[in-house]
Amino acid sequence: MSNYEYSKWDGSQEFQPQSADKMFDQIAEYLLQYGEDVLRNLDDVDDDDLPEVVEMIQKEGLIERDEEGRWAVTPRGMRRIQDKSLHELFLTFNRDALGRHETQQKGEGTVSLEDTRPYVFGDPLANIDMHETLKNAYIRQGGGVPIRLTPDDYVVHETEYQTRCATVVLIDMSGSMGRYGKYYTTKKVALALQAMVRAQYPQDSIQMIGFYTYANKMTERELLNSAPKPVSIYNSRVHLRFDLDQPAGRVPQHFTNIHAGLRLARSHLLRQAAGNKQIIVITDGEPTAHIEGREVVLIYPPAEKSAAHTLAEARRCASAGIRISSYALIEDYFYHSLVNFVQEMARVTNGVAAYCSAEDLGKFVFESFVGGRHTRRHRA
Repeated sequence: MSNYEYSKWDGSQEFQPQSADKMFDQIAEYLLQYGEDVLRNLDDVDDDDLPEVVEMIQKEGLIERDEEGRWAVTPRGMRRIQDKSLHELFLTFNRDALGRHETQQKGEGTVSLEDTRPYVFGDPLANIDMHETLKNAYIRQGGGVPIRLTPDDYVVHETEYQTRCATVVLIDMSGSMGRYGKYYTTKKVALALQAMVRAQYPQDSIQMIGFYTYANKMTERELLNSAPKPVSIYNSRVHLRFDLDQPAGRVPQHFTNIHAGLRLARSHLLRQAAGNKQIIVITDGEPTAHIEGREVVLIYPPAEKSAAHTLAEARRCASAGIRISSYALIEDYFYHSLVNFVQEMARVTNGVAAYCSAEDLGKFVFESFVGGRHTRRHRA
């Protein structure tokens, strides 16, 4: 916990005004923790009455008023938040452990490896290892110059097989994600992942989908501004149905509909041309909602019916060649059943499941992302 000591200003203290960048970083922290409320508080302030620091941040191009006159983070501001999230996450684990995972697949690609092999007809000339090639020729002719090359002298570098990967990150937005910093950490990991894809895997695509009672795709800005859905009913038992097209009355938003998230993720990935496709699920609860026809069904406590619909959809994803990795955030007493559920989801999809604290989430997700890029699945 930070400690501060305050004293009366007497003119002798050195005044160190904060830069616009640092003030923006503090606003970004509030956005990560609480969503867009911090910006909404500025919406009603006239431009003539804006605090000087807000004007500074605006001049730096980090925030702007959108077409509706509401304050929003600019693309430049988003890049700063994403890059800072990535940098801070890399400080928490071994940087070299990521992005350099070995693969058993070798062939024509874009990344040269240290391994070499004899040249065969058809190998790209750009992959020739000239040092080893000249050495072979020199040894074969017994030294001396000029060095005369024969086909058997040529050696080429092995190359790592590179393929595009389409990734969907499913983010639990149910009410319980607001506890213990789980949603804050999940947003930060997701933003950092976007920064890594942009920097290291520009051919890849990544899509964020938030799931709660429903499921929706989220843009970068929507992810930054998002927050868990507040709990709106406190009944010990719930069994409700709502029409998806014309719901009667107010629909509670805070339930956990992994089924809807997987359906939307599969629909999105089936339209992608990437060779590898994967879904990374981050959740802190068992399913408490599912879709039946054109209805959303809410059941609490968690019921086998919602789990069965979710697992059936997970099997459909696996059958479509989509890898599923599930991460259960365990910080409270719900975790035993949750761990069992994600392990079952891994079993029926031949995927990956793990449980972890919010503190360890970044390492798990990043390793899963990199591993998923190298894992080729085939339709069952």
